[in-house]
Amino acid sequence: MDINYYKLSAGGKFAYKFKQFFRNFGSNIAGFFKRIFMALVSFFRSVGKGFKNFALNFYHGNVLTKLSYFIMGAGHVTRGQAVRGIMYFLIEVGLVLYTMFFGGKYLVMFFENFFTGGNIGRVQTSTSDVWDDDLGEYVTILGDNSFHIVLYGILTIFIIVFFLICYVSSTKESFQLQQLKVIGKKPDTITKDMAHMLDGKFHITLLSLPMLGLFMFTIIPLVTMILIAFTNYDAAHEVPSKLFQWVGFENFSQMFNSNSNLGRTFWRVLGWTLVWAVFATFTSYFGGMLLALLINRKGIKLKKMYRTIFVATIAVPQFVSLLIMSKMLDAGGGTLGSGGGIITQMVEKLFGYHLNFGVDIQTTRILIIIINMWIGIPYSMLMCSGILMNIPADLYESARIDGASPFRRFMKITLPYMIFVTGPHLITQFIGNINNFNVIYLLSGGGPGNNMLYSNGAKSTDLLITWLYKLSLGTDRNYKLASVIGILVFIISATFSLIVYNKSSAVKGEDNFQ
Repeated sequence: MDINYYKLSAGGKFAYKFKQFFRNFGSNIAGFFKRIFMALVSFFRSVGKGFKNFALNFYHGNVLTKLSYFIMGAGHVTRGQAVRGIMYFLIEVGLVLYTMFFGGKYLVMFFENFFTGGNIGRVQTSTSDVWDDDLGEYVTILGDNSFHIVLYGILTIFIIVFFLICYVSSTKESFQLQQLKVIGKKPDTITKDMAHMLDGKFHITLLSLPMLGLFMFTIIPLVTMILIAFTNYDAAHEVPSKLFQWVGFENFSQMFNSNSNLGRTFWRVLGWTLVWAVFATFTSYFGGMLLALLINRKGIKLKKMYRTIFVATIAVPQFVSLLIMSKMLDAGGGTLGSGGGIITQMVEKLFGYHLNFGVDIQTTRILIIIINMWIGIPYSMLMCSGILMNIPADLYESARIDGASPFRRFMKITLPYMIFVTGPHLITQFIGNINNFNVIYLLSGGGPGNNMLYSNGAKSTDLLITWLYKLSLGTDRNYKLASVIGILVFIISATFSLIVYNKSSAVKGEDNFQ
């Protein structure tokens, strides 16, 4: 760090750190992806080591151990762990039956054109009825369901991965049982295993059901959504009318192409999303902090009343407040609307400015940010009030004796402590504002819009999340582009969260606040 940094004022140091953060943002992103790459390298090294041990166990194993490589549980049944061996055998039989009668056909069609591109499935629904000799009537032949192929193909892959984990565990345990027999030691009985699952490994027992639910209802749908981004799935290919296809990175190239209408729309929506997230987060955060400082200031009377008033705004459901405000801002004659509302007329007479909410883009965006402050500041005020009460009064007293001004005390004591405690919350709030569906959709519906500047249902105040919603449930139902946006939102949110959190004082300055 430059030695002149220590000669700067408190505000200058803050500005310097702010500037350095954005100057090093590119290298921080590069370091983030480097760490991901190194983690992947470490993972594949572990996998390679596992394959090596797998082969060595087979080479040094006896007949029963080698038999376990083909019939799971064979080594367990013959060495005193019959129940565990039978469970491994049933897992193997279950996989064979599942693959033969259900999952195998979906897995084959899933990978059939995965790398080369083409239809997901083989038979499309007939466009006209076909005569059935057995029934003696015309019938409609339903073809393959592309979406089911993707979904059940992913499910089958996860089931196979689970089987492989059990398979490797079975062979490893079989070799360990062989070694126990050589040294004359008896293996654990089923009673001891059960006692261990209710004691030393009780966390695994408790987490088994939640992990199953996580895979079924979160991970599998998430992976399905990601893969939809690499297809041409939209309203024209909704099942069972027509098969959709693998198209590779075509959707991403269209989204990033700034020369196309879609690309221009994406960059405009992304830009407004980031601008909105920054202003919505920091106006609410610092507004709540300043309000908390004002209410908690010595000499202020009726503190409980002021806190109660702001808490009352939290007690009202947010969607109710937003819907009422949207009616007040209605361009057709609401109190604040551009159709001649009372307050609109007063503002125009006093300041010469017309509140064209829902008509003028910049006015609409500014009013949305202001309304979000009205909603978000009370939450920040309550949080900051609790933190202010925990800052030692001796720090302020010492600073006051040393001649520090109120602003300097704020910059050197209050703000660092606040950011240290609320840093993770601030990051969460920023990501939440990137995905803040309610405020935008209930206030403006994403409007106003201009067909010359925007496409695929997006309007001037739409965030990526509201655009995704319109693409998924609108008249066009463009699922492929909605999936692309979902992936990009995740990448932006995850990258920003990890980088900023690791650079925040909550991590780096932890020892300073012990």
